[in-house]
Amino acid sequence: MTIRSKFDMMEATRLTREGKLQEAMAAIRKMLTGSGPSSASSHRKAEPETDGDAEPFIDMLPPSRETGSSWTAPPSDERSFTVPGSPIAAQRFNGFADGLGEHDFPDWLGGLIDRGTQTTPSHPREGATFEEHRFTNAAGTRTYKLYIPESYDGSPLPLIVMLHGCTQSPDDFAAGTRMNEIAEEQNFIVAYPAQSHAANSSKCWNWFNGSDQRRGQGEASLIAEITRQIMSVLSIDATRVYVAGMSAGGAAAAIMGKTYPDLYAAIGIHSGLPCGAASDITSAFAAMKHGNNRLKTTPGSEGDIVPTIVFHGDADRTVNSVNADDIILQSKRGRKFKTTVNRGHSAKGVKYTRILQTDTEGQPMLEQWRLHGAGHAWSGGSSMGSFTNPAGPDASREMIRFFLSTANRR
Repeated sequence: MTIRSKFDMMEATRLTREGKLQEAMAAIRKMLTGSGPSSASSHRKAEPETDGDAEPFIDMLPPSRETGSSWTAPPSDERSFTVPGSPIAAQRFNGFADGLGEHDFPDWLGGLIDRGTQTTPSHPREGATFEEHRFTNAAGTRTYKLYIPESYDGSPLPLIVMLHGCTQSPDDFAAGTRMNEIAEEQNFIVAYPAQSHAANSSKCWNWFNGSDQRRGQGEASLIAEITRQIMSVLSIDATRVYVAGMSAGGAAAAIMGKTYPDLYAAIGIHSGLPCGAASDITSAFAAMKHGNNRLKTTPGSEGDIVPTIVFHGDADRTVNSVNADDIILQSKRGRKFKTTVNRGHSAKGVKYTRILQTDTEGQPMLEQWRLHGAGHAWSGGSSMGSFTNPAGPDASREMIRFFLSTANRR
């Protein structure tokens, strides 16, 4: 069974247990026919030829006491394929995000919306895969792209979950951050959850909604369960699972670090906001422009600190860089660390101040990069993606370096 088939079968089994039989059968059809979301993979087989809109379909036995915990094929003499045009073959799964409202964003959010051309990354190298999968829970349905490097041989690898910004897509974000290229070099797996138009008309993660800022609810639960689904199918080192994001995705990453500190070993936030910075559209606007003074006076809470690395341009006119300071303050939880300040510039002249805070054992806990004169863009990214500043320090490589330096903390 291929990796894609394992994901599809797991999703079908879970949906069946929840009583969502139509959705489960759609997942089974996708596994058997290769239909469904498009993907770029060097292992992708040619699509089977069908007549019209019909799909070949094979009956499967659902999970039961007799078949065990997963969908299984019946004996060969009991298998039957539907004929083109049959009602079963014509079924489609619609309404991925029923119950989730759209948000019409005003002009002031335009800085978070790329109005330029977005390009997709090149095909993965021979032996690697970059495929799309789907996950559904009570909060809705999201697709995600998963990059598995050529070097993957079943040995436990780190997992990086990357959350895109408004109007971006997994392909666009992968191209702009070049994270797939780095995954090949340094041997880790990358997941890119995709926000849907149904959940947000600009494909922004809804970081400003209270229901999406809580453990076990909303988009936080979707991202966490996507992470766990990948961990259950692939060989992932549970002590080296990380989440990072840009802009609205950065704000979502901050939420994940706050609500799932047991799942993510470290977080990376680029041009984002702290968890709880807003509770609705109005407060989101205020936080983006001025930060949230309430967070500065919130007492530090008990519990383990999730190591955090932050990048932010001090000329960002979309999300005020004061939010980067607030993220560090929130992450620090009132603790005292040794602070080291370094100043420098990238090879192409972008100046920065790097503030590193370490614990008593010298382990990095908090790292902040102030990018002087930089705007709302991923530092050191590729022009093949949106919202990137190729001239800046390489945020992707610095995040991976920081993440992997925390590997011995668990």
